[in-house]
Amino acid sequence: MGKDGQIAGIAERGGQMNVRIASYDVKDMDTAQAGKQRIEWAYRSMGVLKLVEKDFARRRPLKGLRVGACLHVTTETANLMRVLKAGGAEVSLAASNPLSTQDDVAAALVRYFGVPTFAIKGEDTDTYYRHIVSVLETGPMVTMDDGADLVSTVHTKKRALLKKVIGGTEETTTGVIRLRSMAKQKKLAYPIISVNDAYTKHLFDNRYGTGQSTIDGILRATNRLIAGSVFVVCGYGWCGRGVAMRAKGMGARVIITEVDPIRALEAVMDGYDVMPIADAARAGDIFVTVTGDTTVISRNEFMNMKDGAIVANSGHFNVELNLGALRSMARGHREVREFVEEYRLPNGRRIYVLADGRLVNLSAAEGHPSSVMDMSFANQALSVAYLKDNARKLDTVVYPVPEDIDRNIAIIKLRTLGISTDSLTPQQKAYLASWKSGT
Repeated sequence: MGKDGQIAGIAERGGQMNVRIASYDVKDMDTAQAGKQRIEWAYRSMGVLKLVEKDFARRRPLKGLRVGACLHVTTETANLMRVLKAGGAEVSLAASNPLSTQDDVAAALVRYFGVPTFAIKGEDTDTYYRHIVSVLETGPMVTMDDGADLVSTVHTKKRALLKKVIGGTEETTTGVIRLRSMAKQKKLAYPIISVNDAYTKHLFDNRYGTGQSTIDGILRATNRLIAGSVFVVCGYGWCGRGVAMRAKGMGARVIITEVDPIRALEAVMDGYDVMPIADAARAGDIFVTVTGDTTVISRNEFMNMKDGAIVANSGHFNVELNLGALRSMARGHREVREFVEEYRLPNGRRIYVLADGRLVNLSAAEGHPSSVMDMSFANQALSVAYLKDNARKLDTVVYPVPEDIDRNIAIIKLRTLGISTDSLTPQQKAYLASWKSGT
């Protein structure tokens, strides 16, 4: 493990650049080479981010900017860090979830990319927040968050550092909810750009990324057959849509639970069964929560589940499952597989909770595929450049990603996929701009 300090030096070994950093805290530096190879593999599918890196390296738009990030420490995040550095930024990174860190990637970020990284898979809560503080103590001018724990910590425990911060970005729905609450209560001290609300983020990352990676995490943890199962998805936002779509495609009968009548109606029209969680609890074989809210599955639902029911969460925080209630009612529990905890209930039934109720797609698998994170992290990089140029003009509220950034990312992504689209003719543009033309 690393100790606080500064960059100690740079060495060239066998054509590979090794950057030794004294200020870091990772599990095992001996895994750095394996992490570097995985980072390079992910980068092959990140065509938009490659073009952003090329542009950033030429223009250096982030020169002199310190960025403090609290994100899932994955291969895709590592590539975002290298792009920010190519733009001239100084970056530091902590994990945004105790179980989502890929330890070899964390080591590679330190050794090969010169990024002070504070992240260990399975770290306890105290270590998790100590790592966040370590990032804040680098004096970031821009915060980059996934869940708003970095922003929350600087606003509550490190307020003296706020004077250095000009703005921030937020990656996920849960964080945006927290930040909008802060802004509404006049507690937010600097402007935030909600990367989560970009069309090229939530329509793709949330739907296709969460859909595939959640199923991947469940399969890696359990090796259970999805086909023929009753698969309950709690929440029908973009993440819920993605999970339901993938489960249905693998042959499951999918049940949706919702509190929003419009989303519930949409789920019905999409061909799913919709019912209250109290009823779904009795029917389901596999449960996934993706609501961004608390106590979605609690004591009564656990008690009514089938023997052998599997329960997982793909929302940002594990509060979606009331694990305290489950532990208090269980007669015992044990780990039966990696990331699978068995709880024995008084009625003799067994409930299996995956990954301690944390993000199953990142805890038990590798998270979203790099090709979809390509767009999300291009939004992050370009939003940081936008903040550097415009933060002083912005109010202390949560803003969407500028529309021109969002659309350009879609255009570039299509280009990297070798896909062309039509363009409006002058006549079509004139028609759309006119109100006089009728039948």
